[in-house]
Amino acid sequence: MSLAPRAVLVHRRTEYEELLTRHGTHGQAAFFLSSRGRSIDEVARRHEDTRQALREVAAAVPLTWRSTRVERADLDRFLFAPEDVVVVVGQDGLVANTAKYLAGQPVVGIDTAPGRNPGVLVRHRHADAAALLRAATAPGGTADELTMVEAVADDTQRLLALNEIYLGPPGHQTARYRLGDDGESATDEAQASSGVLVGTGTGATGWLRSLWLERGSALPLPAPCDPRLLWFVREAWPSPATGTSRVAGELGHGQGLRLTVESDRLVVFGDGMESDALELTWSQSVRLGIAERALRLVI
Repeated sequence: MSLAPRAVLVHRRTEYEELLTRHGTHGQAAFFLSSRGRSIDEVARRHEDTRQALREVAAAVPLTWRSTRVERADLDRFLFAPEDVVVVVGQDGLVANTAKYLAGQPVVGIDTAPGRNPGVLVRHRHADAAALLRAATAPGGTADELTMVEAVADDTQRLLALNEIYLGPPGHQTARYRLGDDGESATDEAQASSGVLVGTGTGATGWLRSLWLERGSALPLPAPCDPRLLWFVREAWPSPATGTSRVAGELGHGQGLRLTVESDRLVVFGDGMESDALELTWSQSVRLGIAERALRLVI
């Protein structure tokens, strides 16, 4: 017997909740903000809007379904199941934070602050939740298959990301490594830089776009569903021992970028989640390319 679908509501702590955690009470948080010329009223209103959206989405879950909630900080400890329908209630970035833990489950993005969020990934309002949940499980349901990027280390560690993967030093030091095409060591170049960024078409609305604009790159930015990645080296430093001839490029299906570490410690993290990073050391290598897995975002 197949299990009934389970709605997994993903959310994160609001700014108001973070203020209460730090200051203890509403009054103390209000005093802290007022001493800096700000009012707590807007923060409290956004908190209530988010809580109301969560209540309405929870109420829209069909009675025959199961449901649960998971907070952003607990995603790396939560076990998603094949029958799950994932409902992200919050910001665009929360969809990206969730994507790396999924394996093909449909995702519905609910925007809790229309006009404040860009709405690239959280495309819907909470009033539409019931219809979206039905659509997510209907035969032939329509969803965008968003390209993801993956990093695979030589010790089998693996990292997935929806927007981008960053490889670099854990602090403000210089990253030292060799960079080249996967499987072609003759093309490797020793480099010293502040890191390497490999991004998708979804990431082309964020950090990747910033680098692309800064460079005045002639490479066309990919769309979210395009099977193509762009990569950039950040602030490569020329010296007698390090070069700057390989600082940007693109990757299609079957193509990979390989980085071999030549320093004590480099970190690899995706979508800004530094707490869930891979750590590499001398002579370890990592391959970056298009992930086999895509994010199914319900339209």
